Amino acid sequence: MASGHPVLLPPPASLPYDAAMPQEDSPMPHPDPSLSIILPAKDEGSILPALLLRIRALYPEAELIVVDDGSTDQTAQVAREAGARVVSHPYSLGNGAAVKSGARAARGEILVFLDADGQHPPEEISRLLEPLSDGYTMTIGARDSGSQSSLLRALANAFYNRLSSWMVGHRIRDLTSGFRAVRADPFRRFLYLLPNGFSYPTTITMAFFRVGYPVCYIPFHAPARRANQSHLHPMKDGVKFLLIIFRIGILYSPLKIFLPISLSLFLLGLLRYGYTYFTADLLTNMSVLLWITSVLTFLIGLVSEQITSLLYRETGS
Repeated sequence: MASGHPVLLPPPASLPYDAAMPQEDSPMPHPDPSLSIILPAKDEGSILPALLLRIRALYPEAELIVVDDGSTDQTAQVAREAGARVVSHPYSLGNGAAVKSGARAARGEILVFLDADGQHPPEEISRLLEPLSDGYTMTIGARDSGSQSSLLRALANAFYNRLSSWMVGHRIRDLTSGFRAVRADPFRRFLYLLPNGFSYPTTITMAFFRVGYPVCYIPFHAPARRANQSHLHPMKDGVKFLLIIFRIGILYSPLKIFLPISLSLFLLGLLRYGYTYFTADLLTNMSVLLWITSVLTFLIGLVSEQITSLLYRETGS
């Protein structure tokens, strides 16, 4: 315009929603709950109505949050109809990401996490809550031996539990169980450490032991999984097995993993040298290689130990 007067423009349209961020699409039913029950869910629309009804009957005043991790069915809709708050991911970000979204959205002082597939009986929540009033920071539901879906997974979980128990110096009865009750503030301090995948229970458990938070285990029986959830994938599960072992070591004390390996390599080199020296009066390249590898392994463990210490400085503990 040539008038010289300022032109009044209409207010800009709202910016598009960031597709990578969780979105809450149902109101808060309770203004200030002391207990928040969080269910990460993906394509559980057929299971959720009955499960949410059971939870609501047991804890009518609790804040009930369903985190819809990119479901392709009616998970979000049935959760809203059941009166739950729904936090939605626009696409699947992983079980750990759903747990983190639920923890950020929750308003309760105590958080309870359970799977939306019916594996974790809501009737057992009261048993998880009792130790928290006795000074524990986190209570974990430990699956009994009859709850394992296969022999291979039972053996893998037994190995995880023994390894982690040796690492922390306390008996860990179920390292990978996602059924747990925890005080909200300590849990949120470790959100930056939690992965987006299924190893979040391992991470948070080892982190709590690392900083000295008391952890309690309550045994329970988990119902058998549905048929379409119990298939084994040898390659995928094998990689997951190795990653969890690595995470156990890195999250607590890497030197406790690397030092025995370093000593074993050094002894192998020493045995190799002794054999070749007395049989052929030689120092072979293999002996030298084993010793060098031993030193490098020890140094990697030492550096990893320092990195782990830096990770936990974020918590102020």
